[in-house]
Amino acid sequence: MTAAFDDRVVAAAVARGLDAVRDWPQPANDALCAADKYARLGRDFASSAWKHLEDDDLAQASNKAWALVAETVKAISLHHGRVIHSHRGLLQVVEELADLPLNAGDEALHDWIRISFRAARSLHSNFYEDRDSESDIRAGLRQCERLSEQFYTLFWQEGATC
Repeated sequence: MTAAFDDRVVAAAVARGLDAVRDWPQPANDALCAADKYARLGRDFASSAWKHLEDDDLAQASNKAWALVAETVKAISLHHGRVIHSHRGLLQVVEELADLPLNAGDEALHDWIRISFRAARSLHSNFYEDRDSESDIRAGLRQCERLSEQFYTLFWQEGATC
């Protein structure tokens, strides 16, 4: 497995992703605290997803699993000085981050990130379609949790600061 990436490399990847979609506004001075807020919100979404799954509310469980991943990417982006304002920005940042392991020679990790993110996006779609089975959503939620953990391991060197 690829080791964690240097903060400068991750910040450059985030910037490239957001510049590609012209998502330019910069964060306020309390960016690190806000990044930690997004990280906590993501963890809350994970807990909420499991609760909705227990309550057989599959559509909400799907959406909360997606939200876990989205908030993770937003937290990492903000931790590195950039704010994500759109789904397009989120997608572009994930593509740039996924390319970091590829550029480091870890094609398997690159592919795993892309496939895992696709699973998260599928769960987001299921919120609107509500057709996936409980077992598919359960598996997807576990995958979203692993993706979130892997993103923090690879792309957030210092962890939460506030």
